[in-house]
Amino acid sequence: MNLESLQTEPRLHLEAQLKPIAGTRFQPTGFPNLGAAQYKLPDGTDMLLVESAQSMANRLEAVCWDTQANDWVAPLKGLPCVAVTDKAGKPLTNSVLEAHRLNSPYLLEGKDKSFLALLKKELAVGDLAPVNLKRLAQTLLKYDLNSLLHGVFLAKSEIAGGRMRLPRALTAFIEARNITVAASGGVKNDALNPSGDTARGFGNVPFHREEFCGEITAYFILDLALIRGFGLGRPVEQLLTALALFKIQRFLRDGLRLRTACDLELQGALQVKRPAAFTLPALKEIEDALPQLIKAVADRFAQPPQTTVIYED
Repeated sequence: MNLESLQTEPRLHLEAQLKPIAGTRFQPTGFPNLGAAQYKLPDGTDMLLVESAQSMANRLEAVCWDTQANDWVAPLKGLPCVAVTDKAGKPLTNSVLEAHRLNSPYLLEGKDKSFLALLKKELAVGDLAPVNLKRLAQTLLKYDLNSLLHGVFLAKSEIAGGRMRLPRALTAFIEARNITVAASGGVKNDALNPSGDTARGFGNVPFHREEFCGEITAYFILDLALIRGFGLGRPVEQLLTALALFKIQRFLRDGLRLRTACDLELQGALQVKRPAAFTLPALKEIEDALPQLIKAVADRFAQPPQTTVIYED
């Protein structure tokens, strides 16, 4: 796997055309008090946000974790993360699956303050000192390398005054253009008591729903300049780039059932938009390369690489 052509590039930009796996309709993400995020371009083109950047970060993380084995999927074994268990040692969650990664309350807000103390010590800065992002990057590499790609905001006042924040290096979202609304609906029938109290679950309940049709595109942007700016060295940069490519291709292969009514598939090949000279390695090639890339920087991870926090409310 050759990543050398990316060494001086500021961004890697990939796009994938998607389509419903069956039929023509799909259900986008919805937002409280808003519903589907519809908008128009300046030229009047009707657009729709199918999946937001924050949701896509969670989906790209999910394809890395084997929920049955409660461990990284095979090519990623040995990467650092923070696991949360109950008092009996039963797994509860971990920094890979938590929406805010290391800023999860299950890591920082329970009775077990050991990990909070670690972060406080390793990220300590003076009250009037600037935030040291290089130190933050080194700490994330040690405990939760995943946060180097998807960003983190350690909002606890005990940790550098709540100022430790790292933006996403890998940003992804899905949009649809030239969209039209497919309006439909139905009725929940109550054959015994059609006019019953619907507030209690009885009676006939009509409902409507809106799905959409349109041209769906997934966008993936890897900020290579930001990764180099972490100052972690070329081996870590290669690992982070390979991990990002793994996440993207694994998501496009396994993770496109976004919702019950939004089951998508790749239409054509994943396209490299920039840099034009970069040849995208196949998923198998990335999977074969990752164990050695992990081994090359494993001495910079926590030992053992999985840090455990016991959660008690």
